[in-house]
Order: sequence, then structure tokens, then C-alpha cells
Amino acid sequence: MKKILLSIIISFSLVACDKGLSDLNVNETNSTSLDPVLLLNQAIINTSFPVKSLVFDVGIVQQMISPNGGVLAGANFNQDSRDVTTQPLWTAYYQSVIKNTYDARTRAKDLPNRSNIYNMVRIYQSYVFMILTDEYGDIPYLEGGAGLTTGALFPKYDRQQDIYPSIIQELTEAAAALNTTAVIETGDLLYAGNVAKWKKFAYSLLLRAGMRLSKVDEAKAQSTVQAAVAGGVITVNADNAYIRHDANYTQPIGATLNGGEAANFYLAKPFADQLKNSNDPRLSAIAIRYIGATSGAGQTVAAGTTDPTKQIGMPIGRDNGTIAAAATADGLASFYEYSQVDRRRMLKTFSPVFLVTVAQTNLLLAEARFRGWITTGTAAQYYTDGIAAHMDQMAVYDPNSAIIADARDAYIAAHPLSAGNELKEINTQYWIASFLNGPEAFANFRRSGFPELSPNPYGQPGNPDVPEGTFIRRLTYPTSELSVNSENVNEAISRQGADKLSTRIWWDEQ
Repeated sequence: MKKILLSIIISFSLVACDKGLSDLNVNETNSTSLDPVLLLNQAIINTSFPVKSLVFDVGIVQQMISPNGGVLAGANFNQDSRDVTTQPLWTAYYQSVIKNTYDARTRAKDLPNRSNIYNMVRIYQSYVFMILTDEYGDIPYLEGGAGLTTGALFPKYDRQQDIYPSIIQELTEAAAALNTTAVIETGDLLYAGNVAKWKKFAYSLLLRAGMRLSKVDEAKAQSTVQAAVAGGVITVNADNAYIRHDANYTQPIGATLNGGEAANFYLAKPFADQLKNSNDPRLSAIAIRYIGATSGAGQTVAAGTTDPTKQIGMPIGRDNGTIAAAATADGLASFYEYSQVDRRRMLKTFSPVFLVTVAQTNLLLAEARFRGWITTGTAAQYYTDGIAAHMDQMAVYDPNSAIIADARDAYIAAHPLSAGNELKEINTQYWIASFLNGPEAFANFRRSGFPELSPNPYGQPGNPDVPEGTFIRRLTYPTSELSVNSENVNEAISRQGADKLSTRIWWDEQ
């Protein structure tokens, strides 16, 4: 009897003890779901252009270069460095940006009264996909970022000629669907949920997408541009799409140039000469030269000058063995004395990164108006408005980079759009207005053929990747794709052309 009673007591005790154990295993402080706006914000933050863009995109269009090899070898050496420098853009954008936008889109699609976040994500994802396809050509699009949700671990590659119509459709539908009656997503980092600004961002991207097609489908280009203008594009600097940075989320290129690579990158001669020879006040807002510097340690505040008449750009196509002679020929103590972007003003660790601006938009409108694709305004007015907007944009980087109104207006008065040179002048200004936005400067240079740059001569005779007298036309796929997703990437290569820097993408016809 005692044994039976003891068993009952033990059993009761065990049941009593077990009764609360399941509750103890529940973490009542962790979220059980993730708000799509947080995923969108993570995507926005991680879109800031990585150092890869500095090594390749910015160098290809001859705005900034480095004479040093190794991990910095890229555009200035006509060298394919896919493992060191091209993979970070692919990896960062697919594993962080596209993965987050795909997840956010999936989560937001059926949320009651939150259609705005769904369409904001569609717009931003389209922007990032446009960068990726412009850089590489055919890419994983329909299955890009779907691995976590659908298990598509080896995504198929879509043709660029199929991707662009889809991007245009996405932007058109998403912009139209944004509305002020749904929940306003005030937590978003780009526009704090401002529906009007998101619409302008979408239509400005639509304008950009339409202009990309100018060489391959003029009718589609024109209709897309017209739809963008009818929708309403960015018209003031206050509506620019740009990423803010702070001590927690530093600007990748700014952090690099204020760290170990501070003395390794210089303004390229073609860019510096364009600004200097035209008395462009943006040169003093952008550049600094450290007089007499013979090493990185000599690039001190005291040695620095922003006087535009004293700026000297570094010639392209020089390496450590040849840059010293070039510096001597230019009357410099060493190559450390060539002009740089001022890392204490324009490229601080918390400097903004501009994605789409009114300066770019106005210049695209100038070209569209010149081509007769739109009837509003004049090409000349869009052109001057674009220049003025970019000069005014300088103040956002730093108060000491601000351009005074008199200097801005004097430059514009001295450089009107001239008959017979419209496309050259418009797209040269687009090149300047896209400074530090490497992917966009690279894309528009290939599309328009301007500015008129001389091919980088470094190592071109016999170079299998960049034949003599030509430019880099795309970036190559990372080794990780070639080894892990080989079937799909090789299918893309078979239809697009050799996986080389010189292979043209679909919209980049000769």
C-alpha cells in the first residue's frame, strides 16, 4: 500500500513539474514574424556600392584609378580579377539585397492594407536587378533570391532581353499601385514611406530603363520614356534617392579610402582635365592635391590644396613601374602628389551614396527631348537644369563642397547646349553627374558612347580579355557560379557569348 501511494505521489509530482516545461521553451521576447519593411531596409543599406565598383566601374569610365596591382588591379590594368573584386558585387547583391527583397516581397504580398510595402519592394528590387543585368548581362532573375523561399538553390539564368521588359512592367505596375489610402510605411530608410516620392523614384527608374533600350529597340524605348514622363519623375534634389550612412552603417568606398587604401586611388586625368579645362566649379568641390607628398604619410591637411588650377589627374594605364616617370614628367615629387577625391569632404565614412538623382533625370530628359521622344520642355533647358541640380547636390556631401550660385550660373551661361553636339554634351554631363555612382556611369557610357574616351592602353596587345583599342564592356561571372551553378551559367554563356570583359551585353549593340 505504501509503495502504491508513493508511486501516485511521484507520478503526480512529475506531471506537475512537466506542466510548465513547454511554456519555458517559448521565447516571449523574440518576434515570430519579420516585418517586410525591415527586410527592405536591410536591402537598401547593403546596396551601397562596394569597393569593386571603385576598382572596375569607376576606373573603366576613367574617373578614378589606382597604379597599384594585386587586389586593386582591375580597370586600370585591363585585368579580369573576378575572385577578388567582381564577386563582392554579385555576392552582396544576391545574398543580401535580392534575398531580402525577395523575402520581403513574399511576406508582404498578402498582408491586409499593406500594399504599399509590397510595391515599394517591387520597385527597389527592380532597381537592383537593373544594376546586376547591366553589369553582367544574363543573370538569375525569376529565381534570383528564391533559394530561402522556394529551395531554388541553383537558379536559372534569364536573358537580358527578357529581363528588361519584366523590369519595365514591374516598375509600371508598382508605381501605379502605390496609394495614400493604404498603410504609410514610415519606417523605410529611403523615403520614410512618402508615396509621392516613391512614385517619382519608380518613374525615374522607368525613364532610365527606357533610355537603356535606345540602341536595340527605339520604339519600346520611346514608349517607356513617354510613360515615365507621364507618371512624373524626380524634379527636385529633395526627392533624390540616396542612402544615408553613419558610424554604424559606413559608406564602403569612403571607409576604404579613409583606411588602408587612402593613398592608393587618384582622380584620372580624363576626368580631372574635363573639369579643369572647362573651368567647372565642381573640381574644387571634389578634388584635393597634396603638394610635395612623397608618400601616403605626406598627404596631410596642411599639404592639401583644393585650388582647381593646381589639380593634376593621374594618367591611365600606368603601374608601379611606370607611374614614377609619369609623375616626374608632370613636375610632381611622386605619384602621391596627383589629385584625389577629397576623403575629408566627399568620401567620408558616412558620406551619402546617390542612386537616382534629378540631375541624371534631367539629362536623360534632355536626350529624350532632342530625339523627339517627348514634347514637353526643351533639350537646352533640361540640360542646364541637370547641370545646376548636380552642382547644388555637392552641398549634401559636405558644406565645404557646396558650390556658390554665382559660380554655378556662370558655368551654365558659358556652356549652353550647342547645335550638332547635343548627344556628346548631354552624356558627358551625365558622366560627371554620375560621379561615384560607378554602375550607372559605366552603363550610360556603353549605351551612349560618351564621353569620348581613349581606350586604356595597358597591356592591350595580345590581351585575350580586352583587345587593343577597345573597352571593358561587362563584368565576368564569379568563380563560385562557374563551379557550383555551372549548368545554368554555362547555358547563359553559350547564348550570350564568351565570359570575357570584352563581351557585349544585349542592349550594348555596336
